[in-house]
Amino acid sequence: QVQLVESGGGLVQPGGSLRLSCAASGSIFSINAMGWYRRAPGKQRELVAGLTSGGSTNYADSVKGRFTISRGSAKNTVYLQMNSLKPEDTAVYFCNAHIETSTVRGDYWGQGTQVTVSS
Repeated sequence: QVQLVESGGGLVQPGGSLRLSCAASGSIFSINAMGWYRRAPGKQRELVAGLTSGGSTNYADSVKGRFTISRGSAKNTVYLQMNSLKPEDTAVYFCNAHIETSTVRGDYWGQGTQVTVSS
């Protein structure tokens, strides 16, 4: 069974920084892509940042230049460094990974971590 566990959310003042972490565990054969999504109150879930196994990244326009996605050395961990945070970044952030096990291939999600940007 595959699990994704996020950590690092919390309350931060505007202009501050947070670093989210997500670790994948279980019977994983390979991880093809990882990313971060968020869902703000009253809004649909949106892609924040994505990272392919080849190292290509993509970001939502609203976070370009402020957020950075990266992979850990163990390759089963993904980070989201969030700088210059704004109140509109307040949301539940979810880790996503496209994972292949010995029997299936599909998208897996973490449970979400709350990020609140407020003074």
